[in-house]
Amino acid sequence: MARRRKFSEEPFGPTIERLMAENGVTYRGLAEKTQLSAGYLNHLVHGNRPVPSNDVVETLADALGVEPEHFREYRLRVITERLEAMPEMIDRLYRRLE
Repeated sequence: MARRRKFSEEPFGPTIERLMAENGVTYRGLAEKTQLSAGYLNHLVHGNRPVPSNDVVETLADALGVEPEHFREYRLRVITERLEAMPEMIDRLYRRLE
């Protein structure tokens, strides 16, 4: 079996779908583990709903056996929150993009 990557490079929905397949869990099974509806989970996987709050991402990560940081969108939120506290860093990074 291939070693699981620490960080997913895929968008949220495909990452959830891949982890479900790797863990052999169905929408109903994941719904039972997370107390989220199977329909809602299906919408997340297919991109019909936005990436949920960090609390929900953490619940999903726990149920799927990964850290929340496995999800790219979670990592982006953490980076954004930290950058908001460092305006000088935002300016330095922006200048590098020009």
